[in-house]
Amino acid sequence: MDCASPGGTDTSTDPDLDKNQAFERGHAAAGLTPPDSSHKSNGELGPKTLRRLAQNREAARRSRLRKKAYVQQLESSGLRLARLEQELQRARQQGFLISTLGDQPDSENGDAASSFYVEHARWLEEHHKQVDELRAAVGAHAGDGDLQAIVDTVMARCDEIFRLKGAAAKADAFRVLSGTWGTPVERCFLWLGGFRPSELLMVPTIIVLLASRLEPLTEKQLDSIDVLRRSSLQAEEALSREMEALRQSVTETVAAAGSSSLSCSDDDCTGQMAVAVGKLGAMEGLLRQADDLRLRILEETRRVLTTRQCARAVLVVTDYFSRMRALSSLWIARPTTGVN
Repeated sequence: MDCASPGGTDTSTDPDLDKNQAFERGHAAAGLTPPDSSHKSNGELGPKTLRRLAQNREAARRSRLRKKAYVQQLESSGLRLARLEQELQRARQQGFLISTLGDQPDSENGDAASSFYVEHARWLEEHHKQVDELRAAVGAHAGDGDLQAIVDTVMARCDEIFRLKGAAAKADAFRVLSGTWGTPVERCFLWLGGFRPSELLMVPTIIVLLASRLEPLTEKQLDSIDVLRRSSLQAEEALSREMEALRQSVTETVAAAGSSSLSCSDDDCTGQMAVAVGKLGAMEGLLRQADDLRLRILEETRRVLTTRQCARAVLVVTDYFSRMRALSSLWIARPTTGVN
């Protein structure tokens, strides 16, 4: 007699049910959920969900690895920057010694010009200390009075280095014009023995950095900075034309001396060369005018900005020149490939 209900199956002999049970036992042993709607309703997940979870776990693991690699890269970059600063310091010291000992005139004026390199090295070291103090004050949200005092000290030191530079130019304008106190990359970008004032007021240097790092600049401030930039450009172009005219005049004088006699020992040639030397004396005046322009632009920009903006601007400008100095070491350390 059949013990099953009408239309039912014998569970002990149904091969399909045996397969389903074996499939479920296999999934249970593997820690997976069988794709059965009754199991899902009991709070378990289907294979698609499990795959998505596995993919999410893998993505999270890769993200952690990328973050770890990024942190390690930052730490490594910090160490490289620290070493770079040490190399720059050593290079500056060695550069000053070379410039002082390798081209040492016997005259008193030459000694005065050489001393500027040493003074500039000391000034630069002290300047960075003052800027670090200003950076700490800005980071600590110091009051305007404290920031103003530090900014005043920094600007007073700038006046001092320009005064020392003027004395060196009076002693030997051409040594100042060559900028041998700086790194090779700095010397490549020199204009009349220093920086172009307009560079500090042009995009993408000061204006963009001020707008992004400081309290927003007003339209009036932006207009004033643009007027300063245009004024600086006009003055720079005028001085550049004077420099070019001086070069042309000296070149013509030296060429005339060579065409008027067969030997430079002749009186005519000696007289022409003396004229050329006299014309070169105008170089000191051009350097002085260039430094006066730099100081004027710095002072007028300072008047345009608020105290806090001015403090941050000093940091931005200092960082800009520090990166320019670092370019020389980065250039020397760059990877090079052999030429086939």
